[in-house]
Parts: sequence; structure tokens; C-alpha cells
Amino acid sequence: MGRRRFSGLEVTLMVMFALMLATSIALIVLFVTGEPGVIKDETTEVFVPQCPSISHAERVDCFPDAGASKRGCQQRGCCWSPLDEQNVPWCFFSTNHGYTVESVEQPDPYVIKAHLKRMSSPSLFGADIQELSFHAEMQSSNRLRFKITDAHMQRFEVPHEHVNSLSNHPTSPVSNTLEITHNPFGLVVRRKENKKVLFDTTMGPLVFADQFLQLSAKLPSHNIYGLGEHVHRQFRHDTYWKTWPIFTRDAFPNGGTHNLYGHYPFFLCLEDESGKSFGVFLMNSNAMEVTLQPAPAVTYRTIGGILDFYIIFGDTPEQVVQGFLELIGKPVIPPYWSLGFQLSRWDYGSLSEVKETVERNRAVHLPYDIQYTDIDYMENKKDFTYDKVKFRELPQFADYLHEKGQKYILILDPAIATSKKVEGMPYESFDRGTEKKAWVTEADGKTPLLGEVWPGETVFPDYTSQNCIDWWVDEYERFSREIKHDALWIDMNEVANFKKGSTKGCVDNNFNYPPYTPKIMDEVMYSKTLCMDAKQAWGNHYDVHSLYGYSMVLATEKALQRVFGGNRTMMLTRSSFPGVGKYSGHWLGDNAANWNDIKWAIPGMLEFGLFGIPYIGADICGFFDNSSEELCRRWMQVGAFYPFSRNHNAKDYKPQDPAAYGPGSTLVESSKHYLRIRYTLLPYLYTLFFKASTTGETVVRPLMHEFYSDNATWAIDRQFLWGKHLLITPVLDPGVVMLDAYIPDALWYDYETMKPLAERRQKIELNLPGDKLGLHIRGGAVLPTQKPAVTTTYSRRNPMGLIIALDDQAQASGELFWDDGDSRETLKTGKYIHYKFTVIDRVLTMQVTHDDYRDPNNLHFEDIKILGVPHRPMSVYVTHVGSGSLGNSTTMLPDSKIQYDAAKEVLFLQRLSLTLGETYIVRWEVVQEEYQRFDCHPEEHGDEAKCKARGCIWKQSNIERVPWCFYPKDHGYIVRLNEQTKSGIWLLLNRNKRYQSSGRSESPDIDNLHVQITFHSSSMLQFKIWDPATVRYEVPVPLSLPPVPGTNEDKRLYEVLYKSNPFGIKVIRKSTGTKIWDSSVPGFTFSDMFIQVSTLLSSEYVYGFGETEHLTYKHDLNYHTWGMFSKDQPPGYKMNCYGVHPFYMGLETTSDAHGVLLLNSNAMDVTFQPTPALTYRTVGGILDFYMVLGPTPEMVVQEYTALIGRPVLPAYWSLGFQLCRYGYANDQEIADLYKQMRAANIPYDVQYADIDYMDRQLDFVLDPDFSGLPTLVDNMRKEGMRFIFILDPAISGNESHYSAYDRGKAADVFIKWPKKLSDDIAWGKVWPDYPNVTVNESLDWDTQVQLYRAYTAFPDFFRNETAKWWHQEIKDFYQTTMQFDGLWIDMNEPASFVHGTVGGKCLGNPLLEKPPYMPSLESKHLGLNHKTLCMNSEQILSDGTAVRHYDVHSIYGWSHTKPTYDALQKVTDRRGIVVTRSTYPSSGKWAGHWLGDNNASWDQLYKSIIGMMEFSLFGIPYTGADICGFFNTAKYEMCLRWMQLGAFYPYSRNHNGKGNPRQDPVSWNSTFAEASRKVLNIRYTLLPYLYTLMYEAHTKGNTVVRPLLHEFVNDKTTWDIYRQFLWGPALLITPVLDPGATHVEAYVPNARWYDFHTAKDVKVCGKMVLMPTPMDHINLYVRGGYILPWQKPENTTYYSRKNPLGLIVALSDNGTAQGLFFWDDGDGIDTVEKQQYLLTSYAVESNTLSSTNIHNGLFEADHLILGVVKVWGINSTNITEVTLMDVTGKVHSLTPQYNAETQELIVDATETSVRVDHRFTISWRASV
Repeated sequence: MGRRRFSGLEVTLMVMFALMLATSIALIVLFVTGEPGVIKDETTEVFVPQCPSISHAERVDCFPDAGASKRGCQQRGCCWSPLDEQNVPWCFFSTNHGYTVESVEQPDPYVIKAHLKRMSSPSLFGADIQELSFHAEMQSSNRLRFKITDAHMQRFEVPHEHVNSLSNHPTSPVSNTLEITHNPFGLVVRRKENKKVLFDTTMGPLVFADQFLQLSAKLPSHNIYGLGEHVHRQFRHDTYWKTWPIFTRDAFPNGGTHNLYGHYPFFLCLEDESGKSFGVFLMNSNAMEVTLQPAPAVTYRTIGGILDFYIIFGDTPEQVVQGFLELIGKPVIPPYWSLGFQLSRWDYGSLSEVKETVERNRAVHLPYDIQYTDIDYMENKKDFTYDKVKFRELPQFADYLHEKGQKYILILDPAIATSKKVEGMPYESFDRGTEKKAWVTEADGKTPLLGEVWPGETVFPDYTSQNCIDWWVDEYERFSREIKHDALWIDMNEVANFKKGSTKGCVDNNFNYPPYTPKIMDEVMYSKTLCMDAKQAWGNHYDVHSLYGYSMVLATEKALQRVFGGNRTMMLTRSSFPGVGKYSGHWLGDNAANWNDIKWAIPGMLEFGLFGIPYIGADICGFFDNSSEELCRRWMQVGAFYPFSRNHNAKDYKPQDPAAYGPGSTLVESSKHYLRIRYTLLPYLYTLFFKASTTGETVVRPLMHEFYSDNATWAIDRQFLWGKHLLITPVLDPGVVMLDAYIPDALWYDYETMKPLAERRQKIELNLPGDKLGLHIRGGAVLPTQKPAVTTTYSRRNPMGLIIALDDQAQASGELFWDDGDSRETLKTGKYIHYKFTVIDRVLTMQVTHDDYRDPNNLHFEDIKILGVPHRPMSVYVTHVGSGSLGNSTTMLPDSKIQYDAAKEVLFLQRLSLTLGETYIVRWEVVQEEYQRFDCHPEEHGDEAKCKARGCIWKQSNIERVPWCFYPKDHGYIVRLNEQTKSGIWLLLNRNKRYQSSGRSESPDIDNLHVQITFHSSSMLQFKIWDPATVRYEVPVPLSLPPVPGTNEDKRLYEVLYKSNPFGIKVIRKSTGTKIWDSSVPGFTFSDMFIQVSTLLSSEYVYGFGETEHLTYKHDLNYHTWGMFSKDQPPGYKMNCYGVHPFYMGLETTSDAHGVLLLNSNAMDVTFQPTPALTYRTVGGILDFYMVLGPTPEMVVQEYTALIGRPVLPAYWSLGFQLCRYGYANDQEIADLYKQMRAANIPYDVQYADIDYMDRQLDFVLDPDFSGLPTLVDNMRKEGMRFIFILDPAISGNESHYSAYDRGKAADVFIKWPKKLSDDIAWGKVWPDYPNVTVNESLDWDTQVQLYRAYTAFPDFFRNETAKWWHQEIKDFYQTTMQFDGLWIDMNEPASFVHGTVGGKCLGNPLLEKPPYMPSLESKHLGLNHKTLCMNSEQILSDGTAVRHYDVHSIYGWSHTKPTYDALQKVTDRRGIVVTRSTYPSSGKWAGHWLGDNNASWDQLYKSIIGMMEFSLFGIPYTGADICGFFNTAKYEMCLRWMQLGAFYPYSRNHNGKGNPRQDPVSWNSTFAEASRKVLNIRYTLLPYLYTLMYEAHTKGNTVVRPLLHEFVNDKTTWDIYRQFLWGPALLITPVLDPGATHVEAYVPNARWYDFHTAKDVKVCGKMVLMPTPMDHINLYVRGGYILPWQKPENTTYYSRKNPLGLIVALSDNGTAQGLFFWDDGDGIDTVEKQQYLLTSYAVESNTLSSTNIHNGLFEADHLILGVVKVWGINSTNITEVTLMDVTGKVHSLTPQYNAETQELIVDATETSVRVDHRFTISWRASV
């Protein structure tokens, strides 16, 4: 369309309108300013903006308000340059805006004054002030102040209580720091040392109008921190055009950019890696905004007051904070008890509910000092009242808490109701305040401003008025006499108002609607607060609004002093201003239960550290919304390290106090754990507050304050420090276990394990399972500690201690401040103790620097832990330094007070009794000993010549077994190249050719190696060493590794370091600094057929390695060597047996544990030595180590099975008793046995057939003598029995028509020779006989093998075709011959009755049969092929790769297991069970294991316990030994005792060998049968508990048979126990293991225990006891605090599973208990994975048993009803009532059967028909 033309009339009218508009504007300006000359200057001259040529990042916004346009911009005399993005200002200042300097004077070197005049330019918002006064002064060596204000009129200035009291102490001329530019006016602030520009305002003009002040400054870096109060999602500011409003406001901290409760125009800027920093503080309380832009630069816009800037200089960020706090006031030292954990919620509803909360948290022994009540305690939310109905007993509540050492805090809000109290009673507080004229008034200065807050219509105290202060103090004093309490929480003091401004609204004026409103929330000044024209004593509310909370704090401090006098007490405020920390703490406001808020709390705390309020924290678990268990658990972990640690939530949401999640819950236990750590470290935390109060140091500290030279720390805000020494790394995201964490550049020790981290200055991945967070001590720390208790009242009575973490120079330092914890002014009065601790050259000096306090509890330093001590001390001396005439006295500590963990390198000094307040020196001495040698000639017949030929040292020793030939210190490899990433370390190694080869010429050394260290997760790492030039065999066993390595160093439990010469890897546990692996010892060798690596161990406590018979569970480290190579070898001392498990668990002296797997399947051995150290030697493959960090023994197994695969969940029936023997003559013998067992009424679920059922021992062929077996099996199965038969792998090749062989050969499934040697099968001989022979068993064994045994082929189960063939053979047998329920696979080492092959001639390289180094194996002189295949036979992996049997021999059984498991389930369509003899890591995913062909001898009983515990470590919980022994004749007493023990094997089978008498329970006499029935009935009773343990093994990796040390790892007595064991955590089994015993000496761990047989509390713990053990008795103890599910036993599980579910409730000392129950159909495939199960938790608290369904996917047919419940340990004379409430709310009365002597309550709920998958509670009322 065309351009529109205007008419003449239109043009005339427009000209007239423009003239009128111009005239109107001029008149308005004249009216406002009263300066006609100025207006004339500005309007008569044409202003031409001088637009600078600057980068976009340096533009200073000239149009911060809305509606920027070209025209509007030009009207302001600014530059218009639009861009393609909105953030960058399009309208920016010209260079001819601002002020000029008219005059300058300098009265002294430290002061500069100037007179400024505004440049002629358009105004932004009018009322510009034409003449300004500038004043700058160096107030101290590190603080510059400059102030800009109206030259002629007084403007509002903040009446700061502390700043106004300061005096100046300048030392440097102001000209060294400040430079003024004159036209236009600008400031350049420089660092005096290097003249670096820090704050340059010349980038933009000064704007100073009555209600709009603006100043911009360019900054030297983007590292800007502070400004508040807001939710900053990150600690380091984003400088990309971010604007942050500052104006106190009652707003939700939900992550937006809006202003919150406090007013903090302060930021800190870190300049660079030097650490030099400065802070900028604008002392201005008006509404403002601060814009950060990418120049980098800052722009301040405030709408009142003056520009009063303080620049604080520091060499470090900490110095800046200290300088800022020197200005505004250093923080108060809070009372000691306020550092305890605290509970609160808004609207408990009643005092009864408060007390219930208190009691349930007391009941779980939660460390917990303080209980709050929110406004719900008040009468209708009125201050200084309480609800006399719901909180009737509130006056006595504080006493109730004090009785248990706890404190009470209540809340007060500022707003005072105008209404009367209940029943029309006068509200005296309001009346007295009105009389005092205590209220904020309307603009008239008289009428109280009315608003609305919680109690309804309210007035607002004017705390800036002395009248109000007097009233407030008086009211508080009156109230404190009515309601005793210990401290005060003040809220809603921004000030908050539910009305906008007032009940009348707000008038339209420049206070309520200023020309420019900063980008505050709602963009209305009076939103949610008072009208800005309201009047207070300090001025207009417009000016003092953000000081409301500050003034309330000052008034409240006077009130607290009045009421508490000399007691320190505590104040907590929501609204704050710089200087509030001098009197009060702060919490981060009304957050929500979400994962954002848990994260954002850390930047919030760090910022308040900058702002001078170190007593800071967020509402733990979130204030609004319901907190999930995981969120609350993680929040409780990190919240344990908030300085102000309070769990607080809001009205109408679920309780979230820890105990609300259930006693014994992970949340409760995790919370207790970390709160105990908090309480342990409270002396350190308290000392940090002392440092904050005296020097201004931060308490919660950003990493960059300590590690500013590392730019990786500059943005870290998901971790924080306590002081400089404690690093906290929490989990802040859902579902996270592996956490990326940053480890700063220092030596760090894992707090809990005490092991050092290897990594530094890098990210690592921490394994932080649900109950863990990362906690690390910095090397160089001396942390004072105290034994924790449930409150600080009690913990302060406990012994003190020190944790010393040595740094790289083996030095450390620290402090302790100690006073009574509660008195005011102890610093002024000097009533305190102060220590300085230093460690240099193995000397700890505990120097008292001030001592004018005597603690009434007669405290002593009892325990000192020193982390990072590389050698065991020879002696430790303690010197008591005397004073005055008293001399020094020195004592050498006895060995009983010294403990050293070599693995962790931790020295423990115990029971020292060093008096608090006295000076001591502790010195330890160490020496190098001969057991540091590493054997260079492990073969026999070493001599000096052979030794030196290997380049080793020959030196004899008088110490038995110490090697005489050992490696020189630098023997091994040298690191030549390295590359470190966030997820690992890569290294290139060169062999140190200074030394000759390893001395094995047939095995050439490999000169160049690659090393890859991978940080898979926070708790798992891998280090792999290989030859980059040659493809070497690697174990094809798949592991469950994280899809990507972990890169968060802060999350890792470990640090990995490496030593370059000789090369070695060090793995250090961060939390303790314990060195759990250190291979930087001489002797590392990597040759073609001999690889050796040694490592120092963390302690002498090592468990695992197998499979072989060990005499003790803990390894004897006195130079013992153990071979590993799978072999058909019955258990025997130092004889390698059926499986190979190169895995061990190391227990560290700190009671932490780790596990190490060497993924290598070649023949190997391991040697222990007492260093302690371990040497691996293997004959092939590579070194591929995996380490899991635990840190508990149970977690080690969990993490290890997470790596190798969780154990299979066995079918329920497989937990029943089982019978087998090798040597059944025919099926009638089995039938007779079955009848006899049924007649004897002995529980019995599974019958086996050994190879007897096979015709000539041929797999899948039924012997004619067993032709009736299929029918027998069918009949037995109909009666609830199950049947398992055996299969061996070897297949006869001498049959004419044998489908198993024929089909296998056609499918090419058998192991052959390499094609280059032969295309024939590598034949062996096993059990199958030739056709048509009669075996003469009187001949010797070798002759029988030669004459009768057929050639056998060995299936290669690695091949995919083999699995298909194996499945087909099993399927055909099942469908055509005989059905079965499980499979038993044997002889799969693989075993052969000839050595190598038929004829004994192995083809190929003879070195494979007898390698250059022969590990320490049974019959090693006969070679590796002894009783197995030739090592050069060839197998084919599933990917087609050909491998030598030499490499894969030990994983043959592993390869056999999964195809068997798959075939069983596919064929039977049920879960079943597979039992295998040969195992390797991950075999447990598919099978159980028995401990092999043992002997019928007494020693095999205790050795079976060791074996089961080891297989628990190996991830195969379904295990047991052949009860009564396989070989030889069992004796009556031994077999009976073995039946009692075997009833508690997870795999409980009585099995014996051919030619021996029967030993089944009915083969002896009726007494034996009765004893067997009795003990098996107990087993069957507890099968629901055992099955639940199997579920936990399957899903979590828990152990089932559990060593005592797994549950009581802190009790070091348990570390050596192997003649007792646990089922899970709760059943202690103490069998008779010796002939003739009528008593057993056994250990009762430190817990409450009940005799299973009598239900009585045994009333003993933590010591050895003598237990009576008659012949028909086994000692069983149930642990207090646990609930065990049970069922009435029957003859088979088929029937017992139908019985009601009972519960054994064994109460703890505090009357609580917890337990789990898992149930499914018992035999379905993958029921857990398909969610077809029931998982229920049970808990008892306060005489109530409750159930909670965790998951219910159970089929209807499998539901159970509740039966008999037994409660043990009720301390009562009588039970008067028992009720059951079902899921519908119906209450059933139950009949109690209570035995006051045994304290056992029995109730039978069967008649109620309450289903266990439905929630229920059972409550009992007891009389004491």
C-alpha cells in the first residue's frame, strides 16, 4: 500500500501538540528540580551523544527499564545499536554523560576529596543531582572506602551498628590504590603491589539522581562470588548479562533470579591463580539491582541513599572475607549445643505429636540436640502466647527435653495481632506496644500501619525505635518466664505482610511508585511488605525496608541478653543484612523437597560464609512438599555437615524426621552414621567458629578459597570444606551411586577408611551407595575429636581425641578451642583453653597456648589416630611437659596401647589419658626390617650364583622364611610417558635394563608395557597392564562395568597415585588415607610366561583366594604360598582344588574393607609375607586388576558381585535337606531310603542320583539297574519331593550308537588339537567305560583306567554350538527318559584320569605343559596337565577366537555352568538349581557349589565353615560341604555333630562315597534320627528367613553365611573368628566341632542376643563364653533388633510353604526391631526381575509391630496369612492386651501368652486370616 499523506490541518495540529508537549515537560522539570538554569542548559542546547567504539560486552545499559526504543534511547542522549540478541543492551551510554571533577583536595596522604559537577546531558529518570561530594580514604592497609553523596543535602545513610564504630588505621597512601579521572569523572582502583586494575568505573558514567543512582565498573576476572540474597544455582556467577535484584522479600527460594530474605550488596572477585582477590561492598539499604556482564563488569543501580563503597584487598579469598568481617562485625560463636542436630516442623498439631517425634528419634539413638516448635504452639499464631489446649504442657516442655540433655527453641514473628485473645481476653502484648508507640506508622507518622500476617490483622514493630526495643525486650522477658526455652528463632522479618502495603493499600507517590523500580519480585515495591512511605525511627520505610530484619536482630540481641544473662544462647533470623552474623545465624528459607534445592543449598551456604554468617544451613529434606526417602536420606547425609543442621518441614506434608522412615532403615542408619561423625568432629567445628569469630575465617568453605591456584576449583559448588581440612562430597542427584568428584591438589584421606587417595588435582569417580557420602581429610590436618553421644550434653563428657592426617612432608597442624560451650564473652574473660597442634619429624606437639578454664568433666585425650605413617613404629614415647617447677616426664607406651594398620598406614594410639589443658609431646620411631624383602628366587634350590644371575641381592637372614635372594630397590619398570584424564591414567613403561632378565630364558621379558588405570566408579577401579606389541590372551569372562568410567573425582572413595621408578600403583582410601594397594615395591616382572607383581597390604587381615583348604579364615602371612589352578583334587592343605578365585578381601585397621580381583585364568600362585605384602605370580595372560572399595566387608561383597554378577536365586525347595551318595546299587535302594526318611518324619526335599544311575557312566543313558528310577522320581515329585541327577562333561567316544557323541561330533563341539598339529580330538579318559567290559575293581586305579575307561571327548562350552548341543541332550533325556528338577555338574575342572591325553604325549610346545616357572600347585613336578587335558589343546571362544587350554583351563567349569543353567530352565520351565564343582568369578550367577570330596574327619567341620565364608566372598552363597564327609567311614558322634552344623549350610546335603557305609540320618539309630529331625525342623522353621537372605544376595549381593566380622567389624575380636558364623545379620550359629565336647567356648558379639531354644536374653555380649552343648543341641542365638520370618516345618517345603507365616521379634535394648520378608512362588523363573514377588518390611517401636509392603507383585495362589508372632525381650511383668489392626482398620483382639521369666510374648493371629501382603500392626500393652 502507498504512503499516507497528511492534510494541512493535520500538520498544523501536530505542530501545536508538539509545542505544548515540550512546554509541559519544561514546566514539570522546573517544578521538580527548582533549577531553571539547569533546565535551560539541558533543553536549549542540542545534545549530541558521543558513542564509543567498544565491544558488546562493555556496553553499559542506558535503558534498564522496559520499553527501550531508538527514540527513547536518543531522548536519553544515549547510543542506539540494535543486535540480534536481547541480552546485550541496544541502548548504551555515550561518553559525554556523567560528572566532571571540579576540584580535588588531599588533606593527608590517606584521604582524597573531590567536588563533582554533572555534565550537561539528558536525564534518565529526572531529579539528577548537579553537584556531588566525593570522599575516599584508605581505612587500613587492605580497605579502601569511597563515598559519593549530594554536596548540599543530607541523604539517607545506613546507621550500621558496627561499621560506625570503627576507627581507621591506614598504612598506605590512597594514591597507591586509587586514581581519579576528571572528565568524565571515574575511578580506577588498583592493587598497590602490582598496579593491576581491579575496579574501573571509567567504562560508564556515574548517574546520581534523587531516586536513581548507577555506577558501573570493569573487573579483572569472571570469578565473581556473592551478592544476595538469592538462589544462585552456581557459586561462581554467570556474567552473561545477569541482573540480580537486592531488596528483602518474603519469597520462595525456588531457583529464580528474584530477591529473597536478605540484602547483600557484596561480592568477592578472585583475580587469577595467584589467589589475590578483592571484595566490593556497597553500604546501601535501598532497593537495588546488580548487573553482571561479560566485560567482565558490574553495574549497580539503587534507588536511594548514597554510593558508599568499600573495597577490601586480600592475597587470598579468605583474607578478603576476613577484611569484610573486620568491617561489618565478626560472627558470634554459637553455643556448643547449637552445633548439634535439630528437628522442627511447622504444625506438629499438638505437643503430644512433638513429643512423639522426640521419642521416636530418641528411640533410634539419633544424635539430636534441639527440638523446635513453629507458630502452631501459639494461641491463634499470636506472639508471646501459647495454645493452652493443644500445647497445654508447653511450660514444662523444656524441662522434659533438658532431662535428656536436649534444648528447646521457639519462634517469634514481628507482626503483632490487633485482635483479642480467646474468649475476648485482652492481648496485652499489643496493648502495651500501642501504649509504647512501638509500631511502624503510616506516612503521617502517627497512625499505626495495619497489615495482615499469620494471626490476622497486625501491626508491625518498629525495631529502629527505642520505644519498640524496650517493649520487645519487656515482652520477651515476660514470655520467657512463662515458657522456658533455650534460644529464639525469628521469622517473617523482611518484613512480610500478606497485604500489599497495608490494609488500606498504598498511595501513589514516588516512594511507593518510584521513577525506576529495580527488577525485584513482582516489580512492585510494597508487594508482600509495607508501604514504602511508612515511617520508622531510622527513616522512611523506602530507605530502611531491607534493614528491618537487621534492626529486629539488634533488638532481639538485647532481649536475649536480658533473659539469658551470662548464657550465650542462640538467635536464628530469616532476614539479614551485613553485620547480622555478629549476633545471629540464618537458614536459607522455605525451600522445597526436590533435588534442585539440595544442590542450591551449597552455594547458599558458601555465600553466607562470605557474608559473615557462618552459622548457616538449609531446611534438611526440604520445607515444602513430601520428601522421598532417597532425597531425605541424601539430604540428611549432607545436612550432617551444615553448620546449622536442622530438619524442618511444612504443614500438611509427611513427617520427615529420620525416625519417621523407620528404625533400622537405611535413612536412619545413614543419618546416625554421619551425625555421629559430625558429633565426633564437633570440637573441630567449634574451633572453626572460634576462628571465624576471632579472625573472620570461613567455616563452610569453598574449595577455591584453599586451592585458588587450581582453576578447576573456581566453579566447584557441589562439594565444600569444613575449614581447610575436611572435604564433604555429597550425592545430590537421584539414583546416583557413582559420583564424579574433584580432588584438590593435596593429599587426602578417606575419613571412614583412613586410606589416602592416590589422585589429586583431578576428578575421580566416588562410589557412594545410598548410605554414603564422600568425606575426606586433607593431609596436614590435626582434627580434635570427641567420642559422640546422642546429645552434646553427653558427648562433652566423653574422651577427646585427635585425628592426624600427615601431608606429603609427613607434617600436620591444627587447633582446639574449648570453653564451657554456653557462657557469653568467654573470649573476653579468658575462660577457655586453646591448643596448637603440630607434627614435624614424627613428633606431635600438643601445645597449650591459653589455659584459664577447667572442664568439670575431667576430660582427657584418649585416642590419637595418625594417618599416613608408612612404617610400623618400633616405639612410641609420650612426654608430659611440666610447668613452673615441675619437670617433664616421659613414658614409653606399652604395645597394648599401640596398634598399626600397615595396609592403611595408620597408627592408633589408645587409652592415653592425656589431660585436657596440659602440654604433651608424642614421638614415634620406626625402622626398616628384613621382611621388606621381595623374593627374587621363589623356585626351590636357590643359591647365591642363581640369585646374582638375576641381578638380585643375596643376603642371608636369621629370620625364618625371609628370602635370602631379593630384588634391589629399583628393580622393575620405569614410567616414561603418562596421560591423566578425568576417568583414568594411562602410562607407558620401560623395563629397567640396568638389571638382567628375570632369569628364565624360555620366557623373554617384555620391555615396553602399557598401563591403563580406569576409575570405573566411586568405589571401583581397574588397572590393566599389557604388552602393546603383541596380542596376549585376556580372560573372556564378561564383567558388569559401568557404561562409561566415572569422571567425578570428588565422588571416589579412592585416590590413585603412581610411582615412576620403580613403577608402582598406589591406591589410597580417601576417607582414611589408608594405602590399600602399593605395588611401588621392587620385583615387577612381565615376561612371556612369567608375570610377577607385589604389593604392600593395608593390614595383616586378608581373606579369600581359592579354591583350596585353609586352616583359618584369615590368612597367615608368614611366607605362605597358595596355588590356583582348577583341578580334580579333594580338599587338602595347600592343594589347589576345583575352582579358581583370584579374589581377596582386605580388612583395614580402620575396620574398612576392600576387595581385589585379578582377572587372570592362567596357572598362578600368591605368596603372603608379614610386611604385610602379597606377591602374585602367573604364567600367562595379562595383569587385569579390579578393586572395590567397600568400605564395609559386606559392601565389598556387594560391589564385587555387582562387578562379576549377582548370585542366582535358588529355588525354595533347594533350601530343603538333601540326600545323595555315590554307590547306590539300584533304584530300590533310593526307594527304600525315601520310605525310611518319611517314616522317621525327617524333613527332606531333594534326592540325588550320582553316576551310578548311568549305564557305564555314560551321560544321558540310564543303567538297567535303575530302570525303575523314572517312575520312582515321578512318585516322589507328586509327594512334594524334588530330584537332581548328575552330569559330567566328558563324553565317551567308543560307542557305536551314542547320540550324545554322534551329534556332538557332527556339530564339532569337542576340544581338539590346533589344526597345525592335528585335526583330531584331544582325547582323555574319565568315568565312562568301554562297551562290553566287566570292571575288576580290585585292580589298582591306573590299571583300571588303562583297561576299562573309554576315550572321552571334552565339549568346548565356549562354542555357541556346544550350548545348543548340550541343551538338546538334556532336553531329550528329560522328555524321553526321566524328569528332574535340578542338575549337578561334576568333573568340570576338567578332570581326566590320564595326564594330558591318552598315551601321555601332548602335541606342541612342551613349555606349555611345564612352564619356566611352575606355580606352587599340587603335583607340580608332573606339570600342568596332571589329571587334566594337554595345555596346547585348542578351544574356540564364542567370537571365533582360538585359545590354548593353557590359558582357559581354569574357566572350563565356568563355561560349562551357564549352558547347563539355561538348558535346565528351558527344559523344565522352572527355576531349579544347578550345582557345579568347578567355579570361577561369576559362576554364582548361575549355580551353587559344594566344597568337594571331603573326608569324614572332625577337622572338615570347621574347615567347611571357612570354605563357606570364602565362597560368600566369592559371590556363591549357595554352598555347603558334604555332610558327614565323602571319603572314609563316618563316625557316629562326628556325623551327628555334622548334621547339626550342616542343617545350617545354605546347601545342606548329606553325601558320601562308594564303598563306605551309609551315613544318612536313618542309617544310625533312632536317637540319631531324632536329633537330625530336631535340627532340620529348626532349619525348615527358618527357611523363610534363609530365602529372604538369598533374595538379598541375589539383588544386593549380600552374604548369606556371614562371618562375624561382616556385622561387627569394629570389634576386632571378630576378625579372627571362623568356628562360628551367622545367617545374615541376625542368627549366630555356634556348632560343636570337636570330639567329646559338651561345652563350646564361643564369642558373643557386642549386641543383645537371645537363645533360640529358650527365647531368653543371654545377657552377655562382647566376650567369650562357655556354652553347654549336649549331643542333641546346637547353640543358636538370635540378635536383638531383628525380626525373623518363620513357618511351621513340614517334611518338605512343598507343605511347609502352605503354613501361616510367623515372626520372631527379637527386641533390641531400646525395644525396637526390624526385618524383611521375601516371598514368591519359590520356583518361577526370574520372579524378581518380573516383579512377581512380595517384599515386606517389619518394624517394632513403642510396643507396636508394623508391616510395610515394599513391593507386592505376588500371585494370588502364593499368598500367606499371618500366624504365630513371638516377641522376645519384653521387659514387663505382664502383658495385659494385644490387638491387631488390619489393613481395613479393623481391630482384632489377640490372646497374649506371656512368660515373665523368659520375657517372651506369643500371640497367634491365624484366626484373623490377616494376609501378610496386607499392612497390619500388632500392639501390646505391658505393665512394668
